[in-house]
Amino acid sequence: MPKQSFFLVTLLSSLLPPSVMADSATPSPWQLRGGISLIVPKSDNGAILDHTADVTVGNRAGPTFNISYFISPHWAIDLLGGLAFKHQIDVNGVRAGEAKQLPPILSLQYHFWPEATFRPYIGVGLNYTAFVDEKLDDGAKLKLGDSWGPALQAGLDYALDQHWTIGLDIRYARINTKARINGTDVGDVDINPAVYTFNVGYRF
Repeated sequence: MPKQSFFLVTLLSSLLPPSVMADSATPSPWQLRGGISLIVPKSDNGAILDHTADVTVGNRAGPTFNISYFISPHWAIDLLGGLAFKHQIDVNGVRAGEAKQLPPILSLQYHFWPEATFRPYIGVGLNYTAFVDEKLDDGAKLKLGDSWGPALQAGLDYALDQHWTIGLDIRYARINTKARINGTDVGDVDINPAVYTFNVGYRF
């Protein structure tokens, strides 16, 4: 390389901000996303009390986050978390109470084009749901059992630059819980929600 060209390259490199110089570096395996999720349980959640009372669990929206670790450019392990979501519970079309549920989901994702501007991906994983603060309006004691089940995911990220993305994804989680009222088993409730999320992500 001629001395003049070498001097010019050196001078430009010293003037560029660190963020520009880092663009060619290998990205960190860690990605953090924060967003808003809408949890939509399936329309028919089952019947309790010897199938004499139909149960409906209402929709709920709230903040969520997820942390991803990229094993390779295409494969990532992802954990979804957030605050507990409060859902209204109706029995035979009338409000009967409410409960909060916390549904973390651990997934293995495949990212089809990790270096493209549009980055679709799919995932499969495991959901664990714990219920807290269950309440019935008539004062009876409600208890909903914890649930384990499979989960599926499909999503799309749009890369704003090497670090920032905006994205949409949808997840399906299998959630089945046993309901007890005043200590008596009254049946199962199938929630099985779709989870729709809009998020903003940062790749470290």
